[in-house]
Amino acid sequence: MKTAEHRPGADHCPGAEHRPGAAPRTGSPEPVDPARWPDVAAPPAASRARTAVTAAVVRRALERLPLHVRFADGTVLGKGGPILDVHDPRAFHGRIGSQGLVGFGEAYMAGEWDAPDLVAALTVLAANMAELIPRPLQRLRRLWALRQPHAQRNTPDGSRTNISHHYDLSNDLFALFLDDTLSYSSALFRGFPADGDLLAAAQHRKIDRLLDLADVREGTRVLEIGTGWGELAIRAAARGAHVTSLTLSTEQRDLARERIAAAGLSDRVSVELCDYREARGTYDAVVSVEMIEAVGAEFWPVYFRTLDARLAPGGRCALQAITMPHERMLATRGSFTWIHKYVFPGGLVPSVEAVAETVRDHTGLSVERRDAYGAHYAETLRLWRERFTQRAHDVAALGFDETFRRMWTFYLAYSEAGFRSGYLDVQQYLLTKEGPAR
Repeated sequence: MKTAEHRPGADHCPGAEHRPGAAPRTGSPEPVDPARWPDVAAPPAASRARTAVTAAVVRRALERLPLHVRFADGTVLGKGGPILDVHDPRAFHGRIGSQGLVGFGEAYMAGEWDAPDLVAALTVLAANMAELIPRPLQRLRRLWALRQPHAQRNTPDGSRTNISHHYDLSNDLFALFLDDTLSYSSALFRGFPADGDLLAAAQHRKIDRLLDLADVREGTRVLEIGTGWGELAIRAAARGAHVTSLTLSTEQRDLARERIAAAGLSDRVSVELCDYREARGTYDAVVSVEMIEAVGAEFWPVYFRTLDARLAPGGRCALQAITMPHERMLATRGSFTWIHKYVFPGGLVPSVEAVAETVRDHTGLSVERRDAYGAHYAETLRLWRERFTQRAHDVAALGFDETFRRMWTFYLAYSEAGFRSGYLDVQQYLLTKEGPAR
């Protein structure tokens, strides 16, 4: 992931702060580094006609939402609610007109709009996502929506590049906002609001539940697809299991091996730089936590066939997966989004229906159990976002500039809003394979 800088303050309308209802601005943003963030520094040009049409569509959408949207020219839209300040209406509409929701995210990165409570504003937008674009335009989606580039296909080589883009950023960066377990997936809390000091315990609760689903115990042969930084492998090995863990991130592999060695469990855990399609052998249990989102719809059958092939008869597979509504997944599955461009290239969140259909049509596995707990992910993301914000100076000290920090803040807030609105959910699955029990 590249980094860049905040758009110069000169880009917003002069004198806007003094107009009635104008969006206030605070602080002096850093200048954009066009070499690091070319599309943030110089957005694609949109014609006047397209910008005008976009402004009309955006106005119509915002007028009906429970938001309080303040434009720098004094215009105020919405039915009241969380505040959204548009500092540079021309740039804001131009970006959306030329790049759609990618432009909306880039406009935030550039400082062209802001919100005192970013999660609250994004939650309103996420809750109304299906209705933001007029239905006639939705039917023409293929004509105006950006399409995922061929280079982001999750082939074995493509997957390595896509995974490296996010997970090889910096172990030190992730350590700043994750808890001591370095778990980068939804925790499982006892109640809300969650106490940040208990995040590590909530992550262990999540991991232990997955290991229990997979019946991991003394002598269990475990295949983990997606190592992270090794916490699940450590807890499985502490139960007496023998773990083979696969990752495509060199940064994660190296630190996971260090942490496993420090726990005295290197004789029970092997961490390999290996694509899931290259896995060999059979295992009593397979565990994969929030890895399917990086597989891509094209390769979901391959992924689930791999689980089936690697699982011994009578074995159990525990999965944790983010999901989205089926109709939205179908409508957006080929689209190129802000998340694809800046955070998770090649990713796609499946639906519950897509998982069930793929398991049924391409494997001999059975879905024995599915439990949803999206509210827990919203709380997990809140704690991460708060930690990231509190340690902004430490992030900067690692060499990540202001536009990167705005990008990461938007990513965490955008994700949290998805779970708070119900647009996103997270599931724990138990898949089983017929055969004699262990």
